[in-house]
Amino acid sequence: MMNADGSEAPPKGGASRFGNRAWKRLQKFSTMLISEGELRGLIGPHELGRLWSRHILNSTAIVDFIPDGSFVVDVGTGAGFPGMVIAIIRSDLNLFLVESMERRSAWLHDVVDAIGLDNVEIYHGRAERLSHVIQADIVTARAVASVRRLLPLTMPLLKSSGSLLTLKGSRVDEEINAAFDVFKKTRAAWADVYDVIPFGTNEMTRVLEVRKK
Repeated sequence: MMNADGSEAPPKGGASRFGNRAWKRLQKFSTMLISEGELRGLIGPHELGRLWSRHILNSTAIVDFIPDGSFVVDVGTGAGFPGMVIAIIRSDLNLFLVESMERRSAWLHDVVDAIGLDNVEIYHGRAERLSHVIQADIVTARAVASVRRLLPLTMPLLKSSGSLLTLKGSRVDEEINAAFDVFKKTRAAWADVYDVIPFGTNEMTRVLEVRKK
């Protein structure tokens, strides 16, 4: 369903699924993206027609895999996917959003201020600089890199027994096989793939979990 401006309308029932407060905040986030996203170089002109299904709701696929009270590092947050969406829905979590581009970092600060989030810290810089400096329970990522490139980037940010959770497509099994030799080098213990149909969508996405030894 589309709005008059051509942007995708949110699905019904969001307040029941995520809670009234979180749903209102997600709608505020979407409104900001619709009015500023293209102007600030955050999303392309064709993304407004699938903003909810392709980006916001797709990012929610990961939230139920995160244990209560976790310290979560989101690598390459960009316009806010999935890190900002996670922070909005899961107020029990502490989010550390990592973004190397200044204009995107500025945008993330603006979103935090506008929505009034108190569980988010934003780091402007590359994730490599944080290697072995922070120890997260969970690291998340979406559309950042292949599994082979993602493991060396994210495993050093995790504490022992922590997990990488990343949203992937249909070729995730091929990516895992291509990264087989990297698992041992990065202390990655095992990988599981979960098929999820996010709320309000009819498209399956795949959540990859990689546990650190």
